[in-house]
Amino acid sequence: MPSRTPPKPLSVAFVSLGCAKNLVDSERMLALLGQAGYIIGADQDQAEVIVINTCGFLADACRESYEVIREALARKQTGPCRRVVVTGCLPSRLGRRLLDDLPGIDALVAVNNRDDLLRAIAADSQSTPKVLLDRKTKTPTRDTPRLRITPISYAYLRISEGCSQHCSFCTIPAIRGPFRSKSPRTILSEARELLTDGTAELNIIGQDTTSYGRDLPASTGLPRLLGRLDKLRGLNWLRILYAYPSSLTNETIKAIADLPHLVHYLDLPLQHICDPILRRMGRRFSRARTERLIDRLFKAMPDLALRTTIIVGFPGETDAQFTELLQFVHRVRFHALGAFTFSPEPGTAAADFPHQVPGHVKQQRLQALMQLQQQIVAQRNTALLGEKIDVLIDRQISPRRFEGRYYAQAPEVDSLCRIQTRRSLAAGQIVPAIVAGFDGYDLKVKAAG
Repeated sequence: MPSRTPPKPLSVAFVSLGCAKNLVDSERMLALLGQAGYIIGADQDQAEVIVINTCGFLADACRESYEVIREALARKQTGPCRRVVVTGCLPSRLGRRLLDDLPGIDALVAVNNRDDLLRAIAADSQSTPKVLLDRKTKTPTRDTPRLRITPISYAYLRISEGCSQHCSFCTIPAIRGPFRSKSPRTILSEARELLTDGTAELNIIGQDTTSYGRDLPASTGLPRLLGRLDKLRGLNWLRILYAYPSSLTNETIKAIADLPHLVHYLDLPLQHICDPILRRMGRRFSRARTERLIDRLFKAMPDLALRTTIIVGFPGETDAQFTELLQFVHRVRFHALGAFTFSPEPGTAAADFPHQVPGHVKQQRLQALMQLQQQIVAQRNTALLGEKIDVLIDRQISPRRFEGRYYAQAPEVDSLCRIQTRRSLAAGQIVPAIVAGFDGYDLKVKAAG
């Protein structure tokens, strides 16, 4: 009896869109593909399967995801591509509507069905689209093993999934479900695996990192978790992203201030500062509480690098309220600030609020806010000239040029340090450097010594 020739492994092109949480999902799915024997990393023009891990948080992200899917479907008509698989936030948000909007999709895989990706790819190409949208999880699934697509210097460590804050403008609870903490044992295991892989910096992520542990036994919380992570061998930097202000306790502030590997950096998305706007946003956090919190933070850490996110043009925002926001930003002088115009997302309460701000007004306000932030960053960068900083090397650009970051710069969302040196540097290495200049937001530094 003749032996059967094993089937040729399929080549897969993988597209990852969206935030760091989505990137972790992408890394997990890439590991699943690699373990199953698929050839990953193929160019889309040569791939037999195209997987698109989508973002569906805002209308702009949805439009980008739709465009990438359309491009993949066009390749399926003309090239070797046999299947287009759409995963992530967009299937979780829109479900089967995607099949009507974009005929030709072969499978949909929602956020909570991430680990079912292989079923979606292996389904009969002649059958109706495979739809995997129904898995519910009481606890977050493990994010290991992962095939990392970030530089070796840093990785993202997800400690929770979902959000229960229910801000009036936000689609995350509908996409990713209610807040759920990972167990400390799972987090520590994942952290050790990343550090064993050579990671120098762990960035703690979740939709609401500072609420960590509220659904676990009373003895478990973020400060205790930070203390345990700080002791792990091989860790250089530990950073907290996506901190919800009302969940930021004095104990957590003390941990950030005191633990040796926790960099004095905090990503604190405030969204606005005017009390009527905050109430309509459902933020449950007033201007007075915000200002007291910021004062406590800088009292504990005078060198704190504080990042925030702001929404301009929220329904009902007046010129006076926007001016109040500008004055607040001018006073606090954030190290980094991301800003967006309000997007009326279907399914959110704010989409139907009265007094929607005209588009051109929103754009004018966004421009004014970012011009102010550019001035603040220029002043901060000028004050850094001649200062000595420690730079974590992320990548080599050319034989003598490298990119990296100092503690006040989070990966991917903040500015960079650009280094030109004759020295041989490696990703993950921390190098003493002198700030010699700046180009926009980015610093130009020289390796010291």
